[in-house]
Amino acid sequence: MRILGIDPGTRRIGYGLIEKGVGLTLLDYGVIEVVSRDESARAKEFAGKFRELIQKSNPDLAGVEKLYFARNRKTALAVAEACGVIIHLLIEKQIPVKEYRPGDIKQTLTNYSLSDKTAVAKMVKKILKINDLTGYDDASDALAIAITTAYYHNPWSKKINDNKERI
Repeated sequence: MRILGIDPGTRRIGYGLIEKGVGLTLLDYGVIEVVSRDESARAKEFAGKFRELIQKSNPDLAGVEKLYFARNRKTALAVAEACGVIIHLLIEKQIPVKEYRPGDIKQTLTNYSLSDKTAVAKMVKKILKINDLTGYDDASDALAIAITTAYYHNPWSKKINDNKERI
């Protein structure tokens, strides 16, 4: 099962792709950078680049960080718009989407919901058995989201719930 983790932002969107089999395997990670200054042009540019990522990565499931708190209202709205585009494009491709709060992601990886980015990145490397993560924190955060999605995803839960409804 291929799982895509997404860390939405206003100018950079981190992504991490892992394979869930017997264990978790790193397939790809990076950031999508948007250069347009105009809001509508930025959304269009982002949507095009994100469609390409979905096409290239072909995920079975996606996890997205949920906007939980923001000090700056304008930034919060821009991130919420990016989340809307992300979720719309994933649903359009019939890819199930799970959303997680930052504290839940940190709790899953480090067992402490107030962990800093360094602790989260350290656990990402340990879990995926890799020596180094290069680039922006957005990418390692996205991998943390993918790992969280892998841990919480139970392919049997829908089947069990479907059977309960029939009884």
